[in-house]
Amino acid sequence: MIQRLVFAAALVAGLSAGIASAGERDMVARGARIARHACAPCHAIGATGESPKAEAPRFRELGRKYPVESLEEALAEGVVVGHPGMPQVKMTAREIEAFIAWLKTIQTP
Repeated sequence: MIQRLVFAAALVAGLSAGIASAGERDMVARGARIARHACAPCHAIGATGESPKAEAPRFRELGRKYPVESLEEALAEGVVVGHPGMPQVKMTAREIEAFIAWLKTIQTP
């Protein structure tokens, strides 16, 4: 429950930080649903909190290592090894666009 509240707060903060159109808001919301469904069992997907699996990076910090857009190709081809025990993840072009749009909203400096 707390993780959902934190996630909702991060989403609202991201939306109010400059996502202008309804289309952009919808895309970010789709990306958030993808993250909740496919990633949250292992990764921290909110503005705070630790990843449920210690070896899984916190998504809000990915931008510190590299531009999050650089994940597009890996997601299209199917991420095979991100961290130990990670299942293969493959997304459609629309899912990748939504996921990256959402991911940009949660990055911390």
